[in-house]
Amino acid sequence: MTTPAHPSDHTPPQTRQPLGVAAIGYAFMGKAHSNAWRNVASFFDVPAFEQKVLVGRDATQVAEAAAKYGWAESATDWRSVIERDDIHIIDICAPGWMHAEIAIAALAAGKHVLVEKPLANTLGEAELMVAAAASARANGVQSMIGFNYRRVPALALARELIAEGRLGTIRHVRAAYLQDWLSDAEAPMTWRLRKETAGSGALGDIASHAIDQVLFLLGDAVTEVSGRLHTFVDRRPGPDGGLEDVTVDDAAWATLTLASGAIASVEVSRVATGQKNSLKLEIYGDKGTILFDLEALNELGFLDATVPVREQGFRRILVNEPEHPYLEAWWPQGHIIGWEHTFTHQIRDFLLAVRDGSQPSPSFEEGLNVQHILAAIEESAAAKSSLIQLNATTTEGA
Repeated sequence: MTTPAHPSDHTPPQTRQPLGVAAIGYAFMGKAHSNAWRNVASFFDVPAFEQKVLVGRDATQVAEAAAKYGWAESATDWRSVIERDDIHIIDICAPGWMHAEIAIAALAAGKHVLVEKPLANTLGEAELMVAAAASARANGVQSMIGFNYRRVPALALARELIAEGRLGTIRHVRAAYLQDWLSDAEAPMTWRLRKETAGSGALGDIASHAIDQVLFLLGDAVTEVSGRLHTFVDRRPGPDGGLEDVTVDDAAWATLTLASGAIASVEVSRVATGQKNSLKLEIYGDKGTILFDLEALNELGFLDATVPVREQGFRRILVNEPEHPYLEAWWPQGHIIGWEHTFTHQIRDFLLAVRDGSQPSPSFEEGLNVQHILAAIEESAAAKSSLIQLNATTTEGA
């Protein structure tokens, strides 16, 4: 096993070799992560690192992407990249069906691993990844799953307000993540619409974000699940011009019972015409309420129900003061940040954990917890409204 990069050694910082980073995948998520790697050291005080290599299956395309995204070189064989002594971090942006194999191999080789959500396509794969992460952690090798919305400053602030008791006892939560990129029945087939490559549809893709936010914001655990899945367009044009069967869901609904007694409703869709990337969260307590919409990610709605009724009403908090989470590194007040900054914050937190030898959050265990909830929703949907019991597990590292 390759010795992990730096977190547990005592070499003076000025003599340490920079951390070598390799990213696997150069499409949507690969581009978002590359942008974060390219910018994080310009704004945050992080350990020295180098964008060593970008990995993809098409040699020509990945070489073009590497040059554009700031990587020193490109490669097509992720296994040989993992074996390199100058690579210390593996950032997995490949589709979910590849997560387990790559992550387990990288951890066994002593590489720190960041992997996009969901953790894997199946519970079995996710459990193997958690076991590999636990074993590697004992040797100082860190791992993290990329739920980047935890790094939205407004949501990080919402979590602080909830933890401080500003909302009192949380009674219920509404989470809706709506997109419309599959509204057109003629939209072509992609790997995201095949169960063997995607695992699930809207459920794994965006319900995973919504559920992680419920757990993250409340620091709570899910004990019961009731769910429904639906595919509105079950056949779509394939690459050969014929129609192919869609084998995943277009939309999903779930009711979650939390250990605290709160109830959360979750709704996700990729056929919600007019909704581009709308993650709306409403958290209702007996002393106050928080509202959030990802399409206005610099803003938080807050109602303080403890003040006299004549003074009550939602107020808009513009979350870009230096005192707000993450924003000390960015622009003067009033100069808002965007969706891409969440990935920069995620890389920053991951690098600091690697430097300090501490467990970053969300851990693979937290990713597995979300995976269990997704599986319970799927099981409930298949059983036609059965209530699925879960063992309560609070968010690790929260």
